[in-house]
Amino acid sequence: MLHYEKTVDEKQLNSLALAYMGDAVYELYVRHHLLHSGKVRPNQLHKEATAFVSAKAQAKYLHKLMDMDELSEEEMAIVRRGRNAKSGSVPKNTDVQTYRYSTAFEALIGSLHLAGNERRIEELIAKVFAIAAE
Repeated sequence: MLHYEKTVDEKQLNSLALAYMGDAVYELYVRHHLLHSGKVRPNQLHKEATAFVSAKAQAKYLHKLMDMDELSEEEMAIVRRGRNAKSGSVPKNTDVQTYRYSTAFEALIGSLHLAGNERRIEELIAKVFAIAAE
């Protein structure tokens, strides 16, 4: 990753900006995971990735993490901010509530990334991959 002299304060960014970053970071982890699992055909990769990165999947994984009490109070505050963000667009393939929880999941990942907490991202994503394998 390129190094910038000016740092971004993730606490000052709006939730949709955090989700924007979190979407990219999470997608990178998912793609890396799929390649390491031996999947290499583009159509297969896309299909398998959708099981992780769709709004429905992200909302499901976030709910599971919350049900397992895996998130700290600070992380839950980020989730609430992300869930309550108003995007101004209407989701095409899912309902509004699912879309909001998906945005919350992405905001959490984005916030952790911008804070430089890659270890925590990896802990949470490892749990997501374990949930998906069940």
